[in-house]
Amino acid sequence: MSSSPLSALRSIAIGVTQLEAAEEFYTDIWHLQVAARTPDAVYLRGTGAAHHILALHRSTIPDVRSVTFRVAAAEDLARIAEAIPREGGKLLQPVGPVDEPGGGVGILIQDPQGRVLRLVHGDVLHADTAERADSPIRITHTVFNSKDVALAQAFYERALGFKLSDRTRAMAFMRCSSDHHSVALADAAENTLNHIAFVMPDLDAVMRGAGRMRDAGYPIEWGVGRHGPGNNAFAYFIGPSDFVIEYTAEILQVDDSYKVGGPDDWTWPPGRVDQWGVSPPPSDKIKFAQKQIRFADVSAN
Repeated sequence: MSSSPLSALRSIAIGVTQLEAAEEFYTDIWHLQVAARTPDAVYLRGTGAAHHILALHRSTIPDVRSVTFRVAAAEDLARIAEAIPREGGKLLQPVGPVDEPGGGVGILIQDPQGRVLRLVHGDVLHADTAERADSPIRITHTVFNSKDVALAQAFYERALGFKLSDRTRAMAFMRCSSDHHSVALADAAENTLNHIAFVMPDLDAVMRGAGRMRDAGYPIEWGVGRHGPGNNAFAYFIGPSDFVIEYTAEILQVDDSYKVGGPDDWTWPPGRVDQWGVSPPPSDKIKFAQKQIRFADVSAN
């Protein structure tokens, strides 16, 4: 596949153990807005056009229900659906109407390591988009831990048309849009969620958001700093149900002229964990949390 039919990372659906408390956190402190709700789920939007960027589902254990990507052309859905089993994935639901707030048509698939992905076209968009100084616009990327990064990378490239932007010693950074990466695959002993990154309007917004989180009793677990691959500023936190969430800004925009970097291109002097050299290492608490959240088991469905 020469280019990705996917145009953007839209949203992630997660299971939380205390739905009402999680809604309060993500609206009052994290600064998302309620777009829709059902008896057992709340759909939250940023300031961008996406109907929702985060869906909170009532759950007995924390888990990831699905990650949703937008597909630019409706006709690509059937073509992707045919490619999924050939590339080692599973087609869970064929092309059809999406039965959740936001609508559109889509397919539901599972990658070779058990991650559930929804691909949608024609979903509802908000017209009242307006950046606010201290509110997330959208989700810019999510990072998946992977027992076999090469296997996962091949699937995302061949089945979904992702391209590799950079490979460090720890991660493969994959893109489907102009963002440097929409997915990163981290070498790990388990196939779990590492973190979710919410893009803010600018660096000042990241800092204000970090201060607001600290005031609410959520310390910065890693940051503030600036990453190498992607060049984005970052501040990481542990949110409700121990999901690792990131405020980020200034993500590098790339095209096919971008030169793919390798591990030797991304090294730091001793004692550094970011470009600026001011951030301490990730806390032990966040390193533990980054390994714990699994995708919901759909094998029985």
